[in-house]
Amino acid sequence: MKRGALATLFLTMLIDLLGFGMVVPFLPRMARELGATDVQASFVSSGYSLMQLLFVPIWGRLSDKVGRKPVLMWSIFATCVFMAALGFAGTLWTLLAVRMMAGIATANLSVVQACVADVTRPEDRAKGLGLLGAAFGIGFIVGPFFGGHLASMHLLGRESTGPAFASAGLALLNLTMALLFLPETLPKERRGGPSAERVSVLRPGSYLRAVRASQILLPVALNVVFVSSFAGLEFTFGLFALDAFSMDARGVGNVFGVMGVVGAVIQGGLLRRLAPRLGEVRLVRVGLVLLSAGFLLLSRTPAWGLAGLYAVTLVLATGHSVATPSLSAYVSRRAKASEQGATLGLLQSSGSFGRLVGPVTAGALYGHLSHVAPYLLSSVGMAVAAVLSTRLAPVADVELLAPVERDAG
Repeated sequence: MKRGALATLFLTMLIDLLGFGMVVPFLPRMARELGATDVQASFVSSGYSLMQLLFVPIWGRLSDKVGRKPVLMWSIFATCVFMAALGFAGTLWTLLAVRMMAGIATANLSVVQACVADVTRPEDRAKGLGLLGAAFGIGFIVGPFFGGHLASMHLLGRESTGPAFASAGLALLNLTMALLFLPETLPKERRGGPSAERVSVLRPGSYLRAVRASQILLPVALNVVFVSSFAGLEFTFGLFALDAFSMDARGVGNVFGVMGVVGAVIQGGLLRRLAPRLGEVRLVRVGLVLLSAGFLLLSRTPAWGLAGLYAVTLVLATGHSVATPSLSAYVSRRAKASEQGATLGLLQSSGSFGRLVGPVTAGALYGHLSHVAPYLLSSVGMAVAAVLSTRLAPVADVELLAPVERDAG
């Protein structure tokens, strides 16, 4: 069952991320068209992340109680509805409201990661999560590329409406495929009991208690710094490409496509070979160092031209593709079999907090200081995260709380 389940999860995430990749690079431009300043445009991204911040641990814990498939089915259905609504958003407030509802719907990554943990051995966890990372990479090859071309159609008189409707169609396809082919990966006998309290980073006491109980305080702190630093790029790059390079939506899609190719190669193949040899902790450190250097170089690309921009994005894509699944694998290997969704939900919730803070900070720096100021700050942030990573104990020295049962097949 393991291979079939992983293949289905891969396909489910791939279709989901194709739709996601179509709209994200162009949302800041869409907000501009609706009259937003660069700082106000950041609220569209941050509102989405705020809802994920609240609901990632909720969906993770719910999936530990009722199973993975029901939660994923609800998530995909709601994604279809709110992606379609995005195409009709005619005011800034409507755009913000729709993105916040989409944030609730799409707060499912910890559930998918938990599905992978359900069907893989602890020592193979990085490989399985790397496969999901490949889905991210492929989604960002095809998604932004076609999103850029669809945006040029200007449906309803605006950019990004074409990608929004296409994304809703993909979500509908995804819903059908998940209903027919996605297996339930968490047997009833491995489902946990009711949670003692609702956990959220907006309730610091409950969140810190849950993080300490899971023994992932340091990885969570590292993840906040890491994700907030990278989220500034995700939000500002479309504006940066337009303002510094006069790049249209197609060009932005092409750049993200190149980054996606790199991510797919690394996470779908190379990472599988490196993880057993180097271990998750070393891979996290390597990725963060590359990201710190890449952001510093990115701040110089307006003087180097498009060739320099493409070269630097290769460095950034490599660092991100190495660090992200390795950190998730490290945390997953410390979680109990019955708490994979909850533990990974805590990690993803910290990431949502980073995506809440990152775009607002980057938008303020971009709009009021300079176009490269967000990337200089991100370089410093990645360096701080790299320093924090030196305190992570190697996985071989970590006593697993309760390893996921080995797959009998």
